[in-house]
Amino acid sequence: MKVMLFGASGMVGQGVLRECLLDDGVEKILSIGRSASGCTHAKFAEIVLADLSRIEDLDSALAGYDACFDTLGASAAGMSEADYARQTYELTLTMARALVTRNPGMTFIYVSGAGTDSSERGRVMWARVKGRTENALLALPFKAAFMFRPAVIQPLHGVRSKTASYRVFYAVLGPLMPLLRRAFPQYVTTTEQIGRAMLRVARQGAPKRVLETSDINAL
Repeated sequence: MKVMLFGASGMVGQGVLRECLLDDGVEKILSIGRSASGCTHAKFAEIVLADLSRIEDLDSALAGYDACFDTLGASAAGMSEADYARQTYELTLTMARALVTRNPGMTFIYVSGAGTDSSERGRVMWARVKGRTENALLALPFKAAFMFRPAVIQPLHGVRSKTASYRVFYAVLGPLMPLLRRAFPQYVTTTEQIGRAMLRVARQGAPKRVLETSDINAL
């Protein structure tokens, strides 16, 4: 399987990349992002593209992949809905449309988040925008598309968040995470579980197209 990964330098992306590198069934991983991941591996390739909205410029380099794992994500804090929609909805759909025309047999997996609003009409701005993004992705003619909605994510194996407030959160709650995972499997997952679940869904599909934390952990 050949895999494309967006967001390899982020917390979820780091975890997904690790699982792809460990998986003998993954032949090649192409990371596309605004900054270099720092990863070096025989089956890893990377394209740094400062402006991801120009993804069409990569043309044939986008073709020939079986799965795409989109782990990009922007915080909505302090942003207007229009600005957040440009960074989330518009950018994601620009990327997805470029991929689906070149890889009609691709499985596309998008990481949104718990609380995403599929109705697109709720009171929470980020949830509306994420819901609109999910709905638009599900309507594209990929072989299959799945939406991952994790809630609390425990970073494992040296994975670290780039967001300072998240790093503080994990430092404080880190010792309690194993207990919380056992007590609340419907809310808590890990970077390892997300990566393994993505690989399984890319190969075998899933019973649902929208997967909450409990679904991710079950997979």
